[in-house]
Amino acid sequence: MQLYNSLSAQLLSQHETIAFLISGVDEERLLKSPAPAKWNVHDNIAHLALYQPVFIKRINEILSADSPSFGRYNSDNDPEFETWRKLSIDILLAQIATGRQEIIKLMTSLSEAELSRVGIHPKYGNLTVLKWAEFFVLHEAHHLFTIFQLVNNVEA
Repeated sequence: MQLYNSLSAQLLSQHETIAFLISGVDEERLLKSPAPAKWNVHDNIAHLALYQPVFIKRINEILSADSPSFGRYNSDNDPEFETWRKLSIDILLAQIATGRQEIIKLMTSLSEAELSRVGIHPKYGNLTVLKWAEFFVLHEAHHLFTIFQLVNNVEA
């Protein structure tokens, strides 16, 4: 089991899509909520920035403990989320870039045995580190699609 090419490529560059999606979009649009209690573009970006250190912490926990179990992560229940929501888009994008470098460094340093270690997801069960990384990029892609919809006037 090793870090395969398509996953490596997604980890390396998928996050760069955010800047492209929001290029030329005015701040009012980025802050417009599609419905009460629904996240706007800025909230989605803050969530992606905040989730990266959560992901790194979970991978490190999987590497240091036998089959740790994790609860479902929800930014709305994370006390740090409000702080991250107040950061500018530029700072959030810089945080995402920095966090992504940490993720890439971590993931590319792992042996096949480490990539095979398991952590337990509340919905998906036993996931190897490699599958956690796949889950990470798929989760991010979901938010990228949401951002695409919001900036292009489609209710997400």
